[in-house]
Amino acid sequence: MKKQYQITAEGKKELEAELFGLKARRGEVADKISEARDFGDLSENAEYDAAREEQGLLETRIAEIEEIVNNAEIIKASSKSTIGLGSRVALKNDKVKVEYVIVGPVEANPIEGKISNESPIGMALYGKKEGDTVTISTPRGDISYTIVSIG
Repeated sequence: MKKQYQITAEGKKELEAELFGLKARRGEVADKISEARDFGDLSENAEYDAAREEQGLLETRIAEIEEIVNNAEIIKASSKSTIGLGSRVALKNDKVKVEYVIVGPVEANPIEGKISNESPIGMALYGKKEGDTVTISTPRGDISYTIVSIG
């Protein structure tokens, strides 16, 4: 049974764009390998080793993205009354106001405000309603937030 990857339509488009770019780089990496072969003895050729390593990383990422895209389950925002996959959530406490989008683990990127439903923050928010107060455990200690809005 194949694994299903829960991602947003936007996340799938981003992965497809990355895949297109990576596939376009295949020729460039092949040229580097060919060029490095011309430097002589492959057993002591650092350029060749680096180019082969780059090729391996490139092909691994291409295979990973193809697996995700081919087995993607597009998530739609859950109801606006409770937090679920696809929800855009605004939180606040007396110090800060933050916004997150709850996504699957494949698409998570905390710097962009995309929080995995499997992360401590995602799990604390999941199923909550507007006006609820949630306490999130962080390495710096527990932080309480009030849910301002769900979109």
